Amino acid sequence: MGEFTDKLDAGGNKIAGKAKELYGDATDNEQLEAEGKAQQLKGTGQDVKGSVKDTLGDKI
Repeated sequence: MGEFTDKLDAGGNKIAGKAKELYGDATDNEQLEAEGKAQQLKGTGQDVKGSVKDTLGDKI
């Protein structure tokens, strides 16, 4: 079940991060744009973590 929550959180972070990045770009707010990119990266990491948990399953 942990892999599902990781992937769900990943999706949320990717969407929120993309929105921040686009808003930061539109308003020339470099800090907000960078925060958005970082949040998307966090989402990617969570997605990988969920995939690893899914692959390993009960082996860990």
